Amino acid sequence: MKKSRLPSTDAPRAVLFDAYGTLFDVYSVGLLAEQLFPGHGQALGVLWRDKQIEYSRLVTTSNDGAHYQPFWELTRAGLRYACQRLELDLTQEREQQLMNQYRHLSAFPENREVLQALKDKGIVTGILSNGDPSMLDVAVKSAGLDGLLDHVISVDGIRKYKTHPAAYALGEQATGLKAQDMAFVSCNGWDALAATWYGYRTLWVNRYQLPFETLGTQPSHTGSSLRDVLTLLVH
Repeated sequence: MKKSRLPSTDAPRAVLFDAYGTLFDVYSVGLLAEQLFPGHGQALGVLWRDKQIEYSRLVTTSNDGAHYQPFWELTRAGLRYACQRLELDLTQEREQQLMNQYRHLSAFPENREVLQALKDKGIVTGILSNGDPSMLDVAVKSAGLDGLLDHVISVDGIRKYKTHPAAYALGEQATGLKAQDMAFVSCNGWDALAATWYGYRTLWVNRYQLPFETLGTQPSHTGSSLRDVLTLLVH
């Protein structure tokens, strides 16, 4: 996809980032999974993530959110399902090891550089995530990003996960800005699409060279790493 550019006078006043998959590598758990279940680490990491997101949608759309559970619990449920599906022996000790690894996911190496550059330009920075506050607090501090973020926004307070419009509205509420005056950055195609529909200027970080969602709408911009925030949005 051809990358587009905004004029420098039209730079966003804030940039909000998805957390899981965008700032933090959700598939980094596959390394530990491979040690615990040789030959199955990658498959477990992928299925675990897919089920985690599926559960977030299920509890948001069913019975007006009556079955909501915090993202940490959905993550645990996704792990248990994935292990059952792959016929892996998930002992209590292994579950604890994998969940602890998820709490301390590897951060992508360009995170600090990009966030610091945005701060230097006076642009508001933040996270808008499905993660519950305790998960995000540990992940941000573990990655050394806590001094570089003006906002860490969790959907937990509204008990609705992305892609519900109320989740994206939290960005406006936290910053006091309109969606069209901000950029939303995500590595997840479905997230970038929903944020575009909501009204954000979006950057889809296509780390894995995947096709975008085929529902007739494209993100404002497409890049391959977080550094494209600086070249496409705030150059």
